[in-house]
Amino acid sequence: MNGRAGSDAPETETPPPKTPAPFGTWPSPFSPRWLTAAAVRLGFPTVNAGALYWVEGRPVEGGRSVLVRDDGTGPCALSPAPLDVRSRVHEYGGRAYAVAGPRVFVVDDKTQKVHALVPGEAARAVHPPGPWRFGDLEPDEGRNRLIAVGERAREGHEPENALVAIALDEGTVTVLATGHDFFACPRLSPDGTLVAYLAWDHPYMPWDAAQLFVARVGPGGGLEAPLHVAGDTTASVFGPTWSPEGRLAFAWERDGFWNLFVHSTEAPLRALTAGCQEYALPLWQLGMSTFGWFDEHTLAAACTENGRWRLERIDADTGVRTTLSTAFPAVAHLEARDGLAVAVAGGPATPPAIVRFDATGQVAVVRASHELGPDEAASVARPRALRFASTRGQHAHASYYPPHSATHEGEAGAKPPLIVMAHGGPTAASSAAFNPVIQFWTSRGFGVVDVDYRGSTGYGRGYREQLAGLWGLADVEDCVAAAQHLAAAGDVDPRRLAIRGSSAGGFTALAALTFHTTFAAGASLYGVADLEALTRDTHKFESRYLDGLIGPYPARADLYRERSPLFAVERLRAPVIFFQGLEDKVVPPSQAELMVNALRARAVPVSYVAFAGEQHGFRKAETIERVYREELAFYARVFGFPATDPATD
Repeated sequence: MNGRAGSDAPETETPPPKTPAPFGTWPSPFSPRWLTAAAVRLGFPTVNAGALYWVEGRPVEGGRSVLVRDDGTGPCALSPAPLDVRSRVHEYGGRAYAVAGPRVFVVDDKTQKVHALVPGEAARAVHPPGPWRFGDLEPDEGRNRLIAVGERAREGHEPENALVAIALDEGTVTVLATGHDFFACPRLSPDGTLVAYLAWDHPYMPWDAAQLFVARVGPGGGLEAPLHVAGDTTASVFGPTWSPEGRLAFAWERDGFWNLFVHSTEAPLRALTAGCQEYALPLWQLGMSTFGWFDEHTLAAACTENGRWRLERIDADTGVRTTLSTAFPAVAHLEARDGLAVAVAGGPATPPAIVRFDATGQVAVVRASHELGPDEAASVARPRALRFASTRGQHAHASYYPPHSATHEGEAGAKPPLIVMAHGGPTAASSAAFNPVIQFWTSRGFGVVDVDYRGSTGYGRGYREQLAGLWGLADVEDCVAAAQHLAAAGDVDPRRLAIRGSSAGGFTALAALTFHTTFAAGASLYGVADLEALTRDTHKFESRYLDGLIGPYPARADLYRERSPLFAVERLRAPVIFFQGLEDKVVPPSQAELMVNALRARAVPVSYVAFAGEQHGFRKAETIERVYREELAFYARVFGFPATDPATD
């Protein structure tokens, strides 16, 4: 204590008192229009000849994905309209471009043709129409071709997946490798003599059983004598990438966590890192990467531990690791080359951004997904990490975001409503990056808890496999436990608990509403209601996913029906709102429509909002804006607070 008279210390300005108002009704700077007006989705950055490249998904352009380049003079769009840079391989796509000197190659969403973008020339398709889709393009400049993952449609059968070569002079497509159900990550060695790639087979997913192979490129350009380097059905591999002189780095779960290893023809396979951190992500999209080579002796890497990421420099000769930055606890992609790294990274108050950094740790933000003004920055809710007891003697993880406003607070004695968010996947994780959806709710007076239920990634294979055979049970129990934990602690109103989720998270939300009485309302965004129908209607990539999450089908068809909300709809009494894209090939509209009709037949309050032209995940600005207007109005009706028009916030 120091109350010395005459102190010349500067006076601290007292902030104005906040206005009490019912939770859920606070005015917010995060309007539905703000969510999309200046927003972009950022993905798949890379470095080439000192320039940065990345893909921007632009809601205000109808969700079109645009390839952008920044050579230090500012971002410049490379792909002209109507080109939409997006692959459809595995339906989820992934990396859909490649840079080869002055030429850039992109996959167009509508046609799935590869187009060449050459300075001073119009975009042109490099091959004729055909049955192939392409993704994860890899230039082979010495042979004037692209190596890619190809997916070929077959009438009456599952698509065929292969590694292929696209000849750039004549447009022919040549199959380089088959024999596995799936391929990913073809990477040509710097001298052009070897190709590393991943492969796996049904009934496994890549995070279960992806194996790493290295094949020689023969005199005719084919792949010969593939060597199995690492990976099996107990320990998967992720992200092979070559050093300038031909060493191959990759992540492998050999000891239960995705740690880094180095392979070369000159030395035995060697572990580069060890411990309870992970240097990989579940390979939902082709071309995902979380590490790369600054130079022959140094790696740039993103590492996650207990759900929080950091940027590291790793000495590839000694294994010495140096933390470069902890300012970005969420990293979605990272690549490096020629002393420069680029990543998509963010933090609780930092929207995901394209960031560049060097081996000294100098970091610069190049392009942000959102720009926060003073009002938005003052209204950002910060999370607190939770680890809480759940069922079956286990614990689960989550991040709780309390209501926060720069100008308003709850009324005396009142507790806020809670929204439990169940992430998709289910083999995925919540993100510590600024999430405008979360801030949309917290700034209006909702609490939000983002749950990393059992089965989530970032905590090792052991935690991930706690969902094996238990999807629809363990994930649901963890979401229920998170809500009950916060209610018991006095953080939220136990009578006003809601749950929302998209895709697999939509299934978790519907199952929680059906088989438990914890939640008073819920929202399903393109969620699953009938697990048995999903096995018949879904695409090849996920067609056997549920074997591991529930049980082999049809041998355990009983479990599929037991856990499907559609077949226990008589137990669901809480109001639900459904949002669905009518062109969704992953979770077809029939999933939502059957559930909606069944609930209406039982007079359960239900809303159904369908969107023409939308697929699995909403991309158009008008769609995204309507979702949040409708969902806010829905909760206002259910929880009994005055409805506000967020368009006027």
